[in-house]
Order: sequence, then structure tokens, then C-alpha cells
Amino acid sequence: MKKLNEEIRTGQLKQAYLLCGEEAYLRRQYRDRVKKALMGDGDLMNLHCFEGKGINPAEVVDLAETMPFFAERRVIVIENSGFFKRGGEVLADYLAEQAKTAFFVFAEPEIDKRSRLYKAVASRGRVIECKTPDDSVLRRWVLELLTKEGKKITRRDLDFFLEKTGTDMENIRSEVEKLVCYCLDRDVIAARDINEVCVRQISSRIFEMVDAVADKKQRRAMELYYDLLTLKEPPMRILFLIARQFNLLLQVRELKSKGYDARAIGAKVGLAGFIAGKYVTQAAKFKEAELKEALRDCVETEEFVKTGRMNDILSVELLIVKHSA
Repeated sequence: MKKLNEEIRTGQLKQAYLLCGEEAYLRRQYRDRVKKALMGDGDLMNLHCFEGKGINPAEVVDLAETMPFFAERRVIVIENSGFFKRGGEVLADYLAEQAKTAFFVFAEPEIDKRSRLYKAVASRGRVIECKTPDDSVLRRWVLELLTKEGKKITRRDLDFFLEKTGTDMENIRSEVEKLVCYCLDRDVIAARDINEVCVRQISSRIFEMVDAVADKKQRRAMELYYDLLTLKEPPMRILFLIARQFNLLLQVRELKSKGYDARAIGAKVGLAGFIAGKYVTQAAKFKEAELKEALRDCVETEEFVKTGRMNDILSVELLIVKHSA
């Protein structure tokens, strides 16, 4: 990121950029910054944008070979093409001898670093990985967004907000906008405002469901399951997330038994710091044998559904009933 910022500041730009990683918000932000640095404002004659599968590499090369119209650069933006997994060989060959006026900006959620196109961009251009920021960066970013709008929030309520929204930056930005509009006549955003306005993400609902299972609150666990069905969540996706939750809890429990604190546990299993402590608390409610049995039952439930021996909705319901009894 620092090298990219320096290149934008000095104008010493590479002829190929790859923005990759799971954080779509960052990919879009850096795509727009690079595009603006290359094009300036208003030059649409020399900008060409492609998106999705089915892009013809030969057509892209023809455009790259065309001299720009009264400008120094012709900029080609390619997004979500899949070329960095397969089909990018033509572009990889072209980048080895590309026209000096041709500049490429690729934005891809998934890549294969073994692909020829990836190696071509890495050797001649710049690769920027857009990963989900850690919790301290997310906190600072949310505080910056709120400060711009003249709003304040306590550390405790900020963590509550992030627990509810998850770590997807586009979703966080959207929820911040909703909060700001809701609290238009007030300077301080409180937990009650977050409860009123912000939509709880499915991962947060699954956490709450497993918590109800641990506390043997069967009615509450079933209510949460039916809420997810009402939101059109497929039963097999719910099952996958329940299994993922039990697997995380098993890892957390094992790490805790080895003496790791919540922060270190979060780093090892990929949990944000503001929620790792809650996983430690939830894991303590289960015995190791219970978590292993729950995971075996999740695998068995999936097998029953895939082999047609049981209905998907009913199979997940029975799983929840068994472990919350």
C-alpha cells in the first residue's frame, strides 16, 4: 500500500496493477485511485472497462495496441475476469512486450499466484492485496467516518457495532450511513441506536444460536433458526455455518487449555479481537466431547440430506433440537 501511495503521489506509475483479495471495498477504492492517477479527470476517450467472464483477450490486446487519442495513456480496467486462475495466457504474453502507452488495472477477488498472468504483473507491475483489516484499523476507520459526520461513540458501543456488522467494509460503511441518518439530531451514537438500526449479519445470528444451544435454550435456538429461514437462508448454508462455529469453538477451547489469551487465540484462528473474547466464553460452555460430537452430527446431517434420506429443513432442525435438549 505504501509503495502504491508513493507511486500515485510522484506520478511514477506502473503499466500494470493487480488489486486482489476478499475485501471488495478496498479493491474498489484503490481501483478508482489508480484509475484517476492514470487518467486524470474527464478523459473517457482512452478508458476501457471490462467486467466478468467471457472477456475476449484478443480484443483487449487490440485496444492496448491502439494509440491513445490526444493523451499519453490508454487505460484498460479488467474486473472479476478469472484470468488469474485460467485463460490469461494471451494477456501474460502481451504484458511482456506491451505498448508503452498501454496501462492495465486488474481487480480480482481470487487469484492463483502460479498463473502466468500473475507472474507477469508481479514482475512488470504492482500487486496489491486487499485483505480484511485487523480490528484496530477497522475501529480507526469507523471513528473517522463518524467524526466526519460530527458523531461520537464509546469504545464499548463501537465494538458492539462491529460485532453486529461483521468485518465487511462495504457493509460497515452502509450501516454507518444508516446510523448517522438515524441520529441526525444527536452527537453521540449509543447501543440502543445500533440495536434499532443495524442489521445483524448471519454469522452473528449463528453465534447467538449456538449460544442458545449451549445454554439449553431450545425455544430461542429454534426461533433463530426459523428467522434465518424467513430471511431465505438455505438450510445447507445454515448447517455449514453451524459446523464452522462448532469447529472454531473446538479450536478456541484447545488453545485456551494451552494457556493462550483471547487476543492470541483470535490471531491464531482468524477472529477479530473485538469478538475473540466472546468465543472464549462460549467455548467454555461446552465440553470437548460435546463439540466433537456436534461436528460429527453436522457431517452426518449433510450426508443424510445429500443422499436423500432426510429433508434439509427438518435435518438441521433435528440437529439443533438434539444439542439444545
